[in-house]
Amino acid sequence: MTGCPRRVASAISRPPRVVSAPALGVAAFPVFRTVVRRCTALTFTASEEKVLVADKSGDVYSFPVLDQHGPGRLELGHLSMLLDVAVSPDDRYVLTADRDEKIRVSWATAPHNIESFCLGHTEFVSRILVAPGHPELLLSSSGDRTLRLWEYRSGRQLHCCHLTSLQEPAEPWGDKRFAVSRITYWRQEDCVALLCDSLPVVYLFQLDAPRQQLVYRQQLPFQHRVWDVAFEEGQGLWVLQDCREEPLVLCRPVGGQWQGVPESAVVRRVSAHLRGNWAALEGCAGGDSGLSGLYKATCDNMTSYLKRKEERLQQQLERKRRRTCPPGPAGRPRR
Repeated sequence: MTGCPRRVASAISRPPRVVSAPALGVAAFPVFRTVVRRCTALTFTASEEKVLVADKSGDVYSFPVLDQHGPGRLELGHLSMLLDVAVSPDDRYVLTADRDEKIRVSWATAPHNIESFCLGHTEFVSRILVAPGHPELLLSSSGDRTLRLWEYRSGRQLHCCHLTSLQEPAEPWGDKRFAVSRITYWRQEDCVALLCDSLPVVYLFQLDAPRQQLVYRQQLPFQHRVWDVAFEEGQGLWVLQDCREEPLVLCRPVGGQWQGVPESAVVRRVSAHLRGNWAALEGCAGGDSGLSGLYKATCDNMTSYLKRKEERLQQQLERKRRRTCPPGPAGRPRR
C-alpha cells in the first residue's frame, strides 16, 4: 500500500458508553496513531480492548487501546474501498461493507475465514449496524436507496425497504440519488432513525424482531440540512442541523408520533457551546460526505454500436447491389 500517512485518534469511544482515558489507565490527552491510508470508518470491539480502523484501500487494521505505542495490525482486506466496519456483540465476527455492493462477515480470531456474505444491494453499502439487543440481526443501507435487515451469520436477507416508496411526489428530491449517511438505534423501543445524505429529512422505523421485519413509522422534515442524528437513552433523538441560530433539536415520541420538544436548559447550554465553535463545526460536519462520488460511472455504448452496425450493413448492401446490377445501354450500371 502507498499513500500519505494519516493520523487517527484512538481515544475516541463509541456512544452511548463513554470511557475516559484515566479509567483506561492511559494519559488524559488524545493518543494519535498513524495509518497508511485515509480511514473511512472505525469502531471499538465489544471488549473495548482494540479499535478497528477501515481505510480507503480496503484494509482493516486493529490498534490496542491500552498500549499507546502499539503498532497497527492488518486484520483483513477487500479489493475495493471499505465504507463501514462493525463487530458482533460477542466479538466473534467482524463485519465490513465495501463499495462493491457486498457485506462480508469474517471470524474475528481468523479473519481469513469468511462466515458469510450478505448480498443483495445493487450499489455501494454505505452503513451497517448490528441491532442492539438483537445480536443476530444486521441493518444495512446503500446507494440503491434501500434499508435492509439481515441474519448476518447465514447471509440471509429478511426484509428490504425501498426509501423511494416512502417519498411524496411533490418533494423536490424525489428523483435524486441519495444514500443513507447515518443509522442510529434506540434500544428502548427498537426504533431506527436514518439520515440521508444532503436531505433535510429523517426516516423513522421500528424493528419488529419476532416477525423479522422493519415497520415504517414516519418522516421528520427539517427546514435546514441535517448533519447528524443520535439517540440518547432516556432523552430521545438529537438532531444536529445546519442552522447557527438553532443548531440542535431534541425530538421525542408524543402520542405515538415523534416531534420536536420545547427548548430545554440542556438544549440551550449545548446549543450555546455549538454556536461558540461554529466555524470548526461547519468545517467538519458541514462538508460533503463524499457518498455522491461513490456511484460507479456506467457507459451504455450499445445504442451507438448498433447504429454503426446498421450503417455498415446498409453500406455493404449498397455495394453488393451495385456490383450485381447489369450495365445499361451506355455501359453504365442500371439504376
